[in-house]
Amino acid sequence: MSCFQGLFFCPEAATLLLHNFCIYHISPPGHELGAAAVCSDDPVPSVDDLAYQILEVLNHFRLGAVMCMGVIGGAYILTLFAMKFRERVLGLILVSPLCKSPSWTEWLRNKVMSNLLYYYGMCGLLKEFLLHRYFSKEVRGSADVPESDIVQSCRRLLDERQSINVLRFLQAIDRRPDLTDGLKTLKCRTLIFVGDNSPFHSESLHMTAKLDRRYSALVEVQACGSMVTEEQPHAMLVPMEYFLTGYGLYRSSQFSSGSPRSPLSPSCIAPELLSPESMGLKLKPIKTRLSSQR
Repeated sequence: MSCFQGLFFCPEAATLLLHNFCIYHISPPGHELGAAAVCSDDPVPSVDDLAYQILEVLNHFRLGAVMCMGVIGGAYILTLFAMKFRERVLGLILVSPLCKSPSWTEWLRNKVMSNLLYYYGMCGLLKEFLLHRYFSKEVRGSADVPESDIVQSCRRLLDERQSINVLRFLQAIDRRPDLTDGLKTLKCRTLIFVGDNSPFHSESLHMTAKLDRRYSALVEVQACGSMVTEEQPHAMLVPMEYFLTGYGLYRSSQFSSGSPRSPLSPSCIAPELLSPESMGLKLKPIKTRLSSQR
């Protein structure tokens, strides 16, 4: 699932269009397609171990600074990586990111899921727990409305995962430290997406409040859960376009490149594009920044 993943966008030159990006996908050990079960005697990796594994991947492929995109737990690992290796990260695109230590309610849910994984494997009840974490009720369906295709696809993907591998990642994320104190020092530009029905919505707001406003922006997607990438991917297109335009990595004939210090190049965004009617989005703090510049 995407919550276990990270993506690296590696431009070969500053003038490239989006279709010229080299994209590298990375998963925690044991989450690759068709991966075998990890030996139970192997120690459970920490979040620091997972961050250092990203460095090993970059070095293996001889990559320099990269653009990173991650979802939920993957977003946390990439944020931690950006704090440890600032020179290797051009920017962060985070979807429903985690940044604080687990609350007692999340800890309890994770403990229940860990026990289900250990004793029963990827059972139906566990999948329901995960689906509630990933998706809004609109796509999960009900007694009268069938669940959406993306939820059905998610169920099939979960069936393909080795239970012990999922358990190890869940244990690593459950032991994560709080990143709040280090967020102010994060100088790479950061674009955060979160659905307003995500259980991690408040955590995304907390993270945005702690980040330097000169380098960060939050996009709230209405009627959406945590997996904005799957549930409403169209809502990400315009914000990502302007985010990449600020790097000179995406060129549009309609707009000029904005300041490299601005996360979404707000000077070139037409106000009508930011309206909920046109995008189905609530944008924060983009509107605030635009109005303050006028």
